[in-house]
Amino acid sequence: MTDNKANQQMMFLPEGSRRVLGRDAQRINILIAKAVANAVKSTLGPKGMDKMLVDDMGDVTISNDGATILGEMQIDHPAGKMMVEVAKTQDREVGDGTTSAVILAGGLLQKAESLLDDEIHPSIIINGYRMAEKKAKDIANEIADGLSFDDTKTLRKIAMTSMTGKSAEAEARLSDLVVEAVQTVAEKEDGKYHIDLDHVKIEKKTGASLHESELIKGIVLDKEIVHSGMPRHVENAKIALIDAALEIKETETDAKIEITSPDQLQAFLDQEEGMLKKMVENIQKSGATVVVCQKGIDDLAQHFLAKAGVLAVRRVKQSDLQKLAKSTGGKIISRIQDITKEDLGHAKSVSEKKIAGDNMVFIEGCKNPKAVTILVRGGTQHVIDEAERALTDALGAVTSSIKDGKTVTGGGSTEIEIAMQLQEYAKNVGGREQLAINAFAEALEIIPKTLAETAGMDPIDTLVGLRARHKGKEGKYLGVNVHDSKIDDMRKLNVVEPLRIKTQALSSASEVAQMLLRIDDIIAASSGSKMPKGGMPDMSGMGMD
Repeated sequence: MTDNKANQQMMFLPEGSRRVLGRDAQRINILIAKAVANAVKSTLGPKGMDKMLVDDMGDVTISNDGATILGEMQIDHPAGKMMVEVAKTQDREVGDGTTSAVILAGGLLQKAESLLDDEIHPSIIINGYRMAEKKAKDIANEIADGLSFDDTKTLRKIAMTSMTGKSAEAEARLSDLVVEAVQTVAEKEDGKYHIDLDHVKIEKKTGASLHESELIKGIVLDKEIVHSGMPRHVENAKIALIDAALEIKETETDAKIEITSPDQLQAFLDQEEGMLKKMVENIQKSGATVVVCQKGIDDLAQHFLAKAGVLAVRRVKQSDLQKLAKSTGGKIISRIQDITKEDLGHAKSVSEKKIAGDNMVFIEGCKNPKAVTILVRGGTQHVIDEAERALTDALGAVTSSIKDGKTVTGGGSTEIEIAMQLQEYAKNVGGREQLAINAFAEALEIIPKTLAETAGMDPIDTLVGLRARHKGKEGKYLGVNVHDSKIDDMRKLNVVEPLRIKTQALSSASEVAQMLLRIDDIIAASSGSKMPKGGMPDMSGMGMD
Protein backbone atom coordinates (compact mmCIF):
# COMPACT_ATOMS: atom_id res chain seq x y z
CA MET A 1 0.00 0.00 0.00
CA THR A 2 2.85 2.32 0.90
CA ASP A 3 4.49 1.56 -2.44
CA ASN A 4 1.35 2.61 -4.34
CA LYS A 5 1.30 5.96 -2.52
CA ALA A 6 4.98 6.53 -3.25
CA ASN A 7 4.47 5.84 -6.95
CA GLN A 8 1.37 8.03 -7.21
CA GLN A 9 2.03 11.23 -9.24
CA MET A 10 1.10 14.45 -7.44
CA MET A 11 -0.76 17.02 -9.58
CA PHE A 12 0.78 20.46 -9.05
CA LEU A 13 -0.20 21.98 -12.43
CA PRO A 14 -3.54 23.54 -13.43
CA GLU A 15 -6.17 21.22 -14.87
CA GLY A 16 -5.82 20.84 -18.64
CA SER A 17 -2.06 21.46 -18.65
CA ARG A 18 -0.03 19.03 -20.71
CA ARG A 19 3.43 17.78 -19.89
CA VAL A 20 6.01 15.73 -21.78
CA LEU A 21 8.97 14.32 -19.87
CA GLY A 22 12.46 12.98 -20.52
CA ARG A 23 13.25 11.19 -23.76
CA ASP A 24 9.85 12.06 -25.26
CA ALA A 25 10.50 15.79 -24.78
CA GLN A 26 13.87 15.50 -26.51
CA ARG A 27 12.40 13.41 -29.31
CA ILE A 28 9.66 15.96 -30.03
CA ASN A 29 12.09 18.91 -30.03
CA ILE A 30 14.51 17.10 -32.34
CA LEU A 31 11.66 16.08 -34.67
CA ILE A 32 10.43 19.68 -34.96
CA ALA A 33 13.98 21.05 -35.49
CA LYS A 34 14.60 18.47 -38.25
CA ALA A 35 11.28 19.39 -39.91
CA VAL A 36 12.24 23.09 -39.94
CA ALA A 37 15.67 22.28 -41.40
CA ASN A 38 14.09 20.05 -44.07
CA ALA A 39 11.69 22.86 -45.02
CA VAL A 40 14.61 24.99 -46.27
CA LYS A 41 17.05 22.22 -47.22
CA SER A 42 16.11 22.14 -50.91
CA THR A 43 16.87 25.87 -51.30
CA LEU A 44 20.62 25.47 -50.61
CA GLY A 45 23.13 26.35 -53.31
CA PRO A 46 22.99 27.62 -56.91
CA LYS A 47 20.73 24.76 -57.98
CA GLY A 48 18.48 25.22 -54.93
CA MET A 49 14.74 25.58 -55.52
CA ASP A 50 12.56 28.55 -54.50
CA LYS A 51 9.59 28.50 -52.13
CA MET A 52 6.30 30.29 -52.75
CA LEU A 53 4.78 31.55 -49.50
CA VAL A 54 1.24 32.88 -49.31
CA ASP A 55 0.21 34.77 -46.16
CA ASP A 56 -3.26 35.24 -44.58
CA MET A 57 -3.91 38.29 -46.77
CA GLY A 58 -3.06 36.39 -49.95
CA ASP A 59 0.24 38.24 -50.50
CA VAL A 60 2.81 36.08 -52.27
CA THR A 61 6.54 35.89 -51.47
CA ILE A 62 8.85 33.90 -53.74
CA SER A 63 12.30 33.36 -52.27
CA ASN A 64 15.05 30.88 -51.46
CA ASP A 65 16.48 32.99 -48.63
CA GLY A 66 16.34 30.89 -45.43
CA ALA A 67 15.54 33.79 -43.06
CA THR A 68 12.76 35.09 -45.35
CA ILE A 69 11.14 31.65 -45.74
CA LEU A 70 11.19 30.81 -42.01
CA GLY A 71 10.04 34.33 -41.09
CA GLU A 72 6.98 33.95 -43.34
CA MET A 73 6.09 30.41 -42.21
CA GLN A 74 4.48 31.36 -38.85
CA ILE A 75 5.95 28.48 -36.87
CA ASP A 76 4.21 27.99 -33.52
CA HIS A 77 6.21 25.28 -31.76
CA PRO A 78 8.82 26.71 -29.33
CA ALA A 79 11.59 24.42 -30.69
CA GLY A 80 10.72 25.57 -34.20
CA LYS A 81 10.89 29.21 -33.09
CA MET A 82 14.39 28.60 -31.73
CA MET A 83 15.43 27.33 -35.17
CA VAL A 84 13.97 30.48 -36.75
CA GLU A 85 16.10 32.51 -34.32
CA VAL A 86 19.20 30.76 -35.72
CA ALA A 87 18.33 32.10 -39.18
CA LYS A 88 17.52 35.57 -37.84
CA THR A 89 20.80 35.78 -35.89
CA GLN A 90 22.79 34.67 -38.93
CA ASP A 91 20.96 37.24 -41.07
CA ARG A 92 21.53 40.02 -38.53
CA GLU A 93 25.21 39.26 -37.87
CA VAL A 94 26.44 38.33 -41.36
CA GLY A 95 23.56 38.86 -43.77
CA ASP A 96 24.08 35.54 -45.54
CA GLY A 97 24.38 31.79 -44.83
CA THR A 98 20.98 31.52 -43.13
CA THR A 99 20.01 28.27 -44.88
CA SER A 100 23.39 26.66 -44.08
CA ALA A 101 23.05 27.59 -40.38
CA VAL A 102 19.56 26.06 -40.08
CA ILE A 103 20.51 22.87 -42.00
CA LEU A 104 23.59 22.49 -39.79
CA ALA A 105 21.50 22.88 -36.61
CA GLY A 106 19.07 20.24 -37.90
CA GLY A 107 22.01 17.94 -38.75
CA LEU A 108 23.55 18.30 -35.28
CA LEU A 109 20.24 17.35 -33.65
CA GLN A 110 19.74 14.42 -36.04
CA LYS A 111 23.18 13.03 -35.10
CA ALA A 112 22.47 13.68 -31.41
CA GLU A 113 19.28 11.62 -31.71
CA SER A 114 21.32 8.58 -32.77
CA LEU A 115 23.65 9.05 -29.78
CA LEU A 116 20.66 9.34 -27.41
CA ASP A 117 19.32 6.08 -28.84
CA ASP A 118 22.69 4.51 -27.97
CA GLU A 119 22.18 5.58 -24.33
CA ILE A 120 24.73 8.43 -24.44
CA HIS A 121 23.74 11.04 -21.84
CA PRO A 122 22.72 14.50 -23.20
CA SER A 123 25.32 16.26 -21.02
CA ILE A 124 28.12 14.22 -22.67
CA ILE A 125 26.78 15.12 -26.14
CA ILE A 126 26.55 18.82 -25.14
CA ASN A 127 30.11 18.81 -23.81
CA GLY A 128 31.39 17.08 -26.97
CA TYR A 129 29.54 19.56 -29.21
CA ARG A 130 31.03 22.48 -27.26
CA MET A 131 34.55 21.11 -27.73
CA ALA A 132 33.89 20.39 -31.42
CA GLU A 133 32.50 23.90 -32.03
CA LYS A 134 35.58 25.56 -30.52
CA LYS A 135 37.95 23.32 -32.50
CA ALA A 136 35.95 23.77 -35.73
CA LYS A 137 36.23 27.57 -35.45
CA ASP A 138 39.99 27.28 -34.85
CA ILE A 139 40.33 25.06 -37.95
CA ALA A 140 38.27 27.53 -40.02
CA ASN A 141 40.60 30.36 -38.94
CA GLU A 142 43.67 28.30 -39.88
CA ILE A 143 42.48 27.39 -43.38
CA ALA A 144 41.15 30.90 -44.19
CA ASP A 145 42.93 33.14 -46.70
CA GLY A 146 43.69 36.82 -46.12
CA LEU A 147 41.83 39.69 -47.82
CA SER A 148 42.62 43.40 -48.18
CA PHE A 149 40.13 46.28 -48.48
CA ASP A 150 41.41 47.15 -51.97
CA ASP A 151 41.08 43.61 -53.33
CA THR A 152 38.05 44.51 -55.44
CA LYS A 153 38.33 41.36 -57.56
CA THR A 154 37.91 39.03 -54.56
CA LEU A 155 35.18 41.21 -53.06
CA ARG A 156 33.25 40.89 -56.33
CA LYS A 157 33.59 37.09 -56.13
CA ILE A 158 32.19 37.18 -52.58
CA ALA A 159 29.21 39.29 -53.71
CA MET A 160 28.54 36.97 -56.67
CA THR A 161 28.79 33.84 -54.49
CA SER A 162 26.29 35.37 -52.07
CA MET A 163 23.81 36.20 -54.84
CA THR A 164 24.20 32.87 -56.65
CA GLY A 165 21.04 30.80 -56.48
CA LYS A 166 18.83 33.89 -56.39
CA SER A 167 17.24 35.53 -59.40
CA ALA A 168 19.83 38.34 -59.32
CA GLU A 169 22.82 36.04 -59.95
CA ALA A 170 22.70 36.48 -63.74
CA GLU A 171 23.57 40.15 -63.35
CA ALA A 172 27.28 40.40 -62.60
CA ARG A 173 26.69 44.17 -62.65
CA LEU A 174 24.89 43.93 -59.29
CA SER A 175 28.03 42.54 -57.62
CA ASP A 176 29.96 45.58 -58.92
CA LEU A 177 27.33 47.89 -57.42
CA VAL A 178 27.54 46.10 -54.06
CA VAL A 179 31.35 46.32 -53.82
CA GLU A 180 31.41 49.96 -54.94
CA ALA A 181 28.68 50.86 -52.42
CA VAL A 182 30.50 49.19 -49.50
CA GLN A 183 33.88 50.69 -50.42
CA THR A 184 32.27 54.14 -50.73
CA VAL A 185 30.59 54.16 -47.30
CA ALA A 186 33.51 52.49 -45.47
CA GLU A 187 35.31 54.74 -42.96
CA LYS A 188 38.79 54.02 -41.63
CA GLU A 189 39.45 54.52 -37.92
CA ASP A 190 42.56 53.36 -36.03
CA GLY A 191 43.62 51.22 -38.99
CA LYS A 192 40.27 49.38 -39.09
CA TYR A 193 37.37 49.80 -41.49
CA HIS A 194 33.93 50.62 -40.07
CA ILE A 195 30.96 50.03 -42.34
CA ASP A 196 27.40 51.00 -41.42
CA LEU A 197 25.03 49.35 -43.90
CA ASP A 198 22.28 51.76 -42.81
CA HIS A 199 24.14 54.23 -45.05
CA VAL A 200 23.43 52.08 -48.12
CA LYS A 201 19.85 52.74 -49.19
CA ILE A 202 18.07 50.36 -51.57
CA GLU A 203 15.28 51.91 -53.68
CA LYS A 204 13.12 49.61 -55.84
CA LYS A 205 11.18 50.49 -58.99
CA THR A 206 9.54 48.13 -61.48
CA GLY A 207 10.04 48.59 -65.20
CA ALA A 208 13.33 48.23 -67.13
CA SER A 209 15.60 45.22 -66.40
CA LEU A 210 17.91 44.22 -63.54
CA HIS A 211 20.80 45.23 -65.79
CA GLU A 212 19.64 48.86 -65.57
CA SER A 213 20.03 48.99 -61.80
CA GLU A 214 22.50 51.69 -60.79
CA LEU A 215 24.49 53.10 -57.89
CA ILE A 216 23.91 56.76 -57.06
CA LYS A 217 26.71 58.44 -55.08
CA GLY A 218 24.11 60.24 -53.03
CA ILE A 219 20.49 59.71 -52.05
CA VAL A 220 17.34 59.01 -54.08
CA LEU A 221 14.10 60.19 -52.45
CA ASP A 222 10.84 58.53 -53.48
CA LYS A 223 9.18 61.96 -53.36
CA GLU A 224 8.27 64.70 -55.80
CA ILE A 225 8.99 68.43 -55.76
CA VAL A 226 6.16 70.14 -53.83
CA HIS A 227 5.33 73.04 -56.19
CA SER A 228 4.98 73.19 -59.97
CA GLY A 229 6.69 76.61 -60.06
CA MET A 230 9.92 75.30 -58.53
CA PRO A 231 12.98 74.43 -60.66
CA ARG A 232 13.24 70.74 -61.65
CA HIS A 233 17.03 70.74 -61.70
CA VAL A 234 19.57 72.57 -59.51
CA GLU A 235 23.33 72.51 -60.18
CA ASN A 236 25.88 72.90 -57.33
CA ALA A 237 23.05 72.66 -54.84
CA LYS A 238 23.27 74.05 -51.31
CA ILE A 239 20.88 71.90 -49.29
CA ALA A 240 19.03 72.85 -46.11
CA LEU A 241 18.01 69.77 -44.07
CA ILE A 242 15.09 70.74 -41.85
CA ASP A 243 13.20 68.55 -39.37
CA ALA A 244 10.73 71.31 -38.39
CA ALA A 245 7.46 72.15 -40.17
CA LEU A 246 7.36 75.15 -42.52
CA GLU A 247 3.87 75.83 -41.24
CA ILE A 248 2.21 78.01 -38.59
CA LYS A 249 2.08 76.04 -35.36
CA GLU A 250 -1.24 75.63 -33.62
CA THR A 251 -1.35 76.50 -29.94
CA GLU A 252 -0.91 73.52 -27.63
CA THR A 253 -3.68 74.78 -25.30
CA ASP A 254 -7.23 75.62 -26.35
CA ALA A 255 -7.24 79.22 -27.50
CA LYS A 256 -10.05 81.41 -28.78
CA ILE A 257 -9.51 84.39 -31.10
CA GLU A 258 -12.44 86.79 -31.50
CA ILE A 259 -12.52 88.68 -34.79
CA THR A 260 -15.27 91.27 -35.11
CA SER A 261 -14.39 93.01 -38.38
CA PRO A 262 -12.96 92.21 -41.85
CA ASP A 263 -9.95 94.42 -41.05
CA GLN A 264 -9.06 92.26 -38.04
CA LEU A 265 -9.42 89.10 -40.16
CA GLN A 266 -7.14 90.59 -42.81
CA ALA A 267 -4.60 91.59 -40.17
CA PHE A 268 -4.66 88.04 -38.76
CA LEU A 269 -4.09 86.52 -42.21
CA ASP A 270 -1.33 89.05 -42.95
CA GLN A 271 0.36 88.10 -39.68
CA GLU A 272 0.34 84.41 -40.67
CA GLU A 273 1.65 85.29 -44.12
CA GLY A 274 4.39 87.43 -42.59
CA MET A 275 5.53 84.58 -40.32
CA LEU A 276 5.78 82.16 -43.27
CA LYS A 277 7.57 84.81 -45.36
CA LYS A 278 10.06 85.32 -42.52
CA MET A 279 10.80 81.56 -42.44
CA VAL A 280 11.48 81.52 -46.20
CA GLU A 281 13.64 84.67 -45.91
CA ASN A 282 15.77 82.95 -43.24
CA ILE A 283 16.27 80.02 -45.60
CA GLN A 284 17.15 82.39 -48.47
CA LYS A 285 19.66 84.35 -46.35
CA SER A 286 21.58 81.13 -45.62
CA GLY A 287 22.09 80.71 -49.38
CA ALA A 288 20.10 77.45 -49.62
CA THR A 289 18.88 76.48 -53.11
CA VAL A 290 17.27 73.17 -52.04
CA VAL A 291 15.10 72.44 -48.98
CA VAL A 292 14.55 68.88 -47.73
CA CYS A 293 11.95 68.92 -44.97
CA GLN A 294 10.97 66.04 -42.69
CA LYS A 295 7.57 67.59 -41.90
CA GLY A 296 4.97 69.54 -43.87
CA ILE A 297 5.40 72.72 -45.95
CA ASP A 298 2.45 75.17 -45.98
CA ASP A 299 0.96 76.04 -49.41
CA LEU A 300 1.89 79.70 -48.91
CA ALA A 301 5.46 78.75 -47.89
CA GLN A 302 5.66 76.63 -51.07
CA HIS A 303 4.63 79.70 -53.08
CA PHE A 304 7.32 81.90 -51.47
CA LEU A 305 9.99 79.20 -51.96
CA ALA A 306 8.99 78.83 -55.63
CA LYS A 307 9.22 82.62 -56.14
CA ALA A 308 12.71 82.51 -54.60
CA GLY A 309 13.71 79.73 -57.03
CA VAL A 310 14.26 77.20 -54.23
CA LEU A 311 13.54 73.49 -54.89
CA ALA A 312 11.72 71.85 -51.95
CA VAL A 313 10.76 68.29 -50.92
CA ARG A 314 8.58 67.52 -47.90
CA ARG A 315 7.65 64.61 -45.60
CA VAL A 316 11.03 62.90 -46.05
CA LYS A 317 11.74 60.00 -43.70
CA GLN A 318 14.03 60.76 -40.77
CA SER A 319 16.38 57.93 -41.82
CA ASP A 320 16.71 59.52 -45.29
CA LEU A 321 17.38 62.91 -43.71
CA GLN A 322 20.19 61.36 -41.63
CA LYS A 323 21.65 59.67 -44.73
CA LEU A 324 21.56 63.04 -46.53
CA ALA A 325 23.36 64.72 -43.63
CA LYS A 326 26.05 62.03 -43.85
CA SER A 327 26.32 62.23 -47.63
CA THR A 328 26.13 66.00 -48.22
CA GLY A 329 27.99 67.12 -45.09
CA GLY A 330 24.99 69.20 -43.94
CA LYS A 331 23.48 69.54 -40.47
CA ILE A 332 19.87 68.77 -39.60
CA ILE A 333 18.18 72.00 -38.42
CA SER A 334 15.35 72.06 -35.88
CA ARG A 335 14.89 75.89 -35.65
CA ILE A 336 14.60 77.65 -39.01
CA GLN A 337 15.56 81.05 -37.53
CA ASP A 338 18.96 79.59 -36.54
CA ILE A 339 19.94 78.32 -40.01
CA THR A 340 23.34 79.51 -41.28
CA LYS A 341 25.52 79.01 -44.35
CA GLU A 342 27.69 76.50 -42.40
CA ASP A 343 24.68 74.21 -41.81
CA LEU A 344 24.07 73.56 -45.51
CA GLY A 345 24.97 70.36 -47.33
CA HIS A 346 26.44 70.32 -50.86
CA ALA A 347 25.72 68.22 -53.93
CA LYS A 348 26.66 68.56 -57.59
CA SER A 349 23.07 68.24 -58.76
CA VAL A 350 19.52 67.81 -57.45
CA SER A 351 16.92 66.84 -60.04
CA GLU A 352 13.51 65.26 -60.39
CA LYS A 353 13.25 62.26 -62.70
CA LYS A 354 10.28 60.11 -63.67
CA ILE A 355 10.97 56.43 -62.94
CA ALA A 356 8.27 53.83 -63.73
CA GLY A 357 5.59 56.54 -63.75
CA ASP A 358 6.59 58.02 -60.38
CA ASN A 359 8.60 61.16 -59.76
CA MET A 360 11.77 60.70 -57.71
CA VAL A 361 14.31 63.27 -56.52
CA PHE A 362 17.97 62.40 -57.21
CA ILE A 363 20.59 64.11 -55.04
CA GLU A 364 23.88 63.22 -56.75
CA GLY A 365 27.56 64.08 -56.78
CA CYS A 366 27.82 64.63 -53.04
CA LYS A 367 31.03 66.10 -51.62
CA ASN A 368 31.77 63.14 -49.33
CA PRO A 369 29.33 60.38 -50.28
CA LYS A 370 29.39 58.31 -47.09
CA ALA A 371 25.78 57.37 -47.84
CA VAL A 372 24.73 55.96 -51.22
CA THR A 373 21.64 54.55 -52.96
CA ILE A 374 21.31 51.42 -55.06
CA LEU A 375 18.34 51.87 -57.42
CA VAL A 376 17.06 48.37 -58.27
CA ARG A 377 15.05 47.87 -61.45
CA GLY A 378 13.20 44.74 -62.55
CA GLY A 379 10.31 43.47 -64.62
CA THR A 380 7.89 42.70 -61.76
CA GLN A 381 7.55 43.41 -58.06
CA HIS A 382 8.52 39.80 -57.19
CA VAL A 383 11.73 40.12 -59.21
CA ILE A 384 12.86 43.34 -57.52
CA ASP A 385 11.86 42.04 -54.07
CA GLU A 386 14.08 38.96 -54.55
CA ALA A 387 16.83 41.16 -56.05
CA GLU A 388 16.66 43.35 -52.94
CA ARG A 389 17.08 40.27 -50.70
CA ALA A 390 20.05 39.14 -52.83
CA LEU A 391 21.64 42.60 -52.58
CA THR A 392 21.11 42.70 -48.81
CA ASP A 393 22.82 39.29 -48.46
CA ALA A 394 25.71 40.38 -50.69
CA LEU A 395 26.16 43.68 -48.81
CA GLY A 396 26.35 41.74 -45.52
CA ALA A 397 28.82 39.21 -46.95
CA VAL A 398 31.16 41.86 -48.42
CA THR A 399 31.02 43.92 -45.21
CA SER A 400 31.83 40.87 -43.05
CA SER A 401 34.79 39.89 -45.22
CA ILE A 402 36.25 43.43 -45.06
CA LYS A 403 35.82 43.62 -41.28
CA ASP A 404 37.51 40.26 -40.64
CA GLY A 405 39.95 40.40 -43.57
CA LYS A 406 39.56 36.63 -44.08
CA THR A 407 37.83 34.43 -46.65
CA VAL A 408 37.21 30.72 -47.25
CA THR A 409 36.02 28.81 -50.31
CA GLY A 410 32.42 27.63 -50.63
CA GLY A 411 30.79 24.67 -52.34
CA GLY A 412 31.07 22.55 -49.18
CA SER A 413 34.90 22.61 -49.35
CA THR A 414 35.35 24.32 -45.97
CA GLU A 415 32.83 22.06 -44.22
CA ILE A 416 34.42 18.83 -45.48
CA GLU A 417 37.90 20.07 -44.51
CA ILE A 418 36.74 20.98 -40.98
CA ALA A 419 34.90 17.64 -40.69
CA MET A 420 38.02 15.64 -41.60
CA GLN A 421 40.24 17.57 -39.18
CA LEU A 422 37.61 17.18 -36.43
CA GLN A 423 37.62 13.41 -36.89
CA GLU A 424 41.41 13.42 -36.39
CA TYR A 425 40.94 15.60 -33.30
CA ALA A 426 38.31 13.20 -31.91
CA LYS A 427 40.86 10.37 -31.88
CA ASN A 428 42.96 12.32 -29.37
CA VAL A 429 40.01 13.09 -27.08
CA GLY A 430 39.35 10.47 -24.44
CA GLY A 431 35.98 9.30 -23.16
CA ARG A 432 32.57 9.31 -24.77
CA GLU A 433 32.91 12.96 -25.89
CA GLN A 434 34.78 11.73 -28.96
CA LEU A 435 31.51 10.15 -30.16
CA ALA A 436 29.83 13.60 -30.01
CA ILE A 437 32.80 15.24 -31.80
CA ASN A 438 32.55 12.63 -34.57
CA ALA A 439 28.79 13.29 -34.75
CA PHE A 440 29.51 17.03 -35.10
CA ALA A 441 31.93 16.27 -37.97
CA GLU A 442 29.34 14.08 -39.71
CA ALA A 443 26.72 16.83 -39.34
CA LEU A 444 29.04 19.27 -41.17
CA GLU A 445 29.07 16.90 -44.15
CA ILE A 446 25.34 17.59 -44.61
CA ILE A 447 26.25 20.84 -46.46
CA PRO A 448 28.26 19.25 -49.34
CA LYS A 449 25.83 16.30 -49.33
CA THR A 450 22.84 18.64 -49.80
CA LEU A 451 24.65 20.59 -52.55
CA ALA A 452 25.26 17.30 -54.38
CA GLU A 453 21.59 16.32 -54.01
CA THR A 454 20.30 19.65 -55.41
CA ALA A 455 22.65 19.23 -58.40
CA GLY A 456 21.36 15.71 -59.10
CA MET A 457 24.67 14.05 -58.10
CA ASP A 458 25.02 10.90 -56.00
CA PRO A 459 25.56 12.30 -52.47
CA ILE A 460 27.43 9.22 -51.13
CA ASP A 461 29.85 9.04 -54.08
CA THR A 462 30.43 12.80 -53.81
CA LEU A 463 31.26 12.59 -50.08
CA VAL A 464 33.61 9.63 -50.62
CA GLY A 465 35.36 11.48 -53.46
CA LEU A 466 35.70 14.68 -51.41
CA ARG A 467 37.16 12.82 -48.42
CA ALA A 468 39.72 11.05 -50.61
CA ARG A 469 40.87 14.18 -52.44
CA HIS A 470 40.92 16.50 -49.38
CA LYS A 471 43.95 14.64 -48.03
CA GLY A 472 46.18 16.37 -50.62
CA LYS A 473 47.96 19.69 -50.12
CA GLU A 474 45.43 21.77 -52.08
CA GLY A 475 42.54 19.64 -50.87
CA LYS A 476 40.97 22.35 -48.72
CA TYR A 477 39.78 24.18 -51.86
CA LEU A 478 37.92 21.19 -53.35
CA GLY A 479 34.14 21.31 -53.25
CA VAL A 480 31.00 20.45 -55.21
CA ASN A 481 30.78 21.96 -58.69
CA VAL A 482 26.98 21.93 -59.03
CA HIS A 483 27.02 23.26 -62.61
CA ASP A 484 29.16 20.45 -64.07
CA SER A 485 28.20 17.85 -61.41
CA LYS A 486 31.75 17.06 -60.31
CA ILE A 487 34.33 17.75 -57.59
CA ASP A 488 36.29 20.89 -58.49
CA ASP A 489 38.64 23.61 -57.20
CA MET A 490 36.39 26.34 -55.79
CA ARG A 491 39.03 29.04 -56.37
CA LYS A 492 38.87 28.46 -60.13
CA LEU A 493 35.09 28.74 -59.97
CA ASN A 494 35.35 31.98 -57.92
CA VAL A 495 33.22 30.54 -55.09
CA VAL A 496 34.49 32.63 -52.17
CA GLU A 497 32.76 33.41 -48.86
CA PRO A 498 33.61 35.46 -45.76
CA LEU A 499 35.05 33.46 -42.85
CA ARG A 500 32.39 34.91 -40.55
CA ILE A 501 29.59 33.12 -42.45
CA LYS A 502 31.12 29.79 -41.37
CA THR A 503 32.07 30.73 -37.79
CA GLN A 504 28.68 32.36 -37.07
CA ALA A 505 26.80 29.36 -38.50
CA LEU A 506 28.92 27.01 -36.35
CA SER A 507 28.21 29.08 -33.22
CA SER A 508 24.46 29.55 -33.64
CA ALA A 509 23.77 25.99 -34.87
CA SER A 510 25.81 24.44 -32.06
CA GLU A 511 24.25 26.64 -29.38
CA VAL A 512 20.65 25.92 -30.41
CA ALA A 513 21.41 22.17 -30.58
CA GLN A 514 22.92 22.26 -27.08
CA MET A 515 19.96 24.24 -25.73
CA LEU A 516 17.37 21.82 -27.16
CA LEU A 517 19.31 18.80 -25.87
CA ARG A 518 19.22 20.24 -22.34
CA ILE A 519 15.41 20.21 -22.31
CA ASP A 520 13.93 17.11 -20.66
CA ASP A 521 10.53 18.50 -19.62
CA ILE A 522 7.95 20.44 -21.66
CA ILE A 523 5.07 21.95 -19.71
CA ALA A 524 2.32 23.70 -21.67
CA ALA A 525 -0.40 25.82 -20.09
CA SER A 526 -3.99 24.79 -20.70
CA SER A 527 -5.19 27.88 -22.61
CA GLY A 528 -4.27 28.09 -26.31
CA SER A 529 -1.57 25.48 -25.83
CA LYS A 530 0.41 24.38 -28.86
CA MET A 531 1.74 21.32 -27.08
CA PRO A 532 1.98 18.35 -29.43
CA LYS A 533 -0.68 15.75 -28.71
CA GLY A 534 0.16 12.14 -28.05
CA GLY A 535 3.90 12.84 -28.04
CA MET A 536 3.88 13.88 -31.71
CA PRO A 537 4.48 17.45 -32.90
CA ASP A 538 1.63 19.55 -34.26
CA MET A 539 2.90 20.33 -37.76
CA SER A 540 -0.02 22.58 -38.70
CA GLY A 541 1.57 25.54 -36.92
CA MET A 542 4.55 25.26 -39.22
CA GLY A 543 2.55 25.83 -42.35
CA MET A 544 3.48 22.30 -43.42
CA ASP A 545 0.14 20.56 -43.10
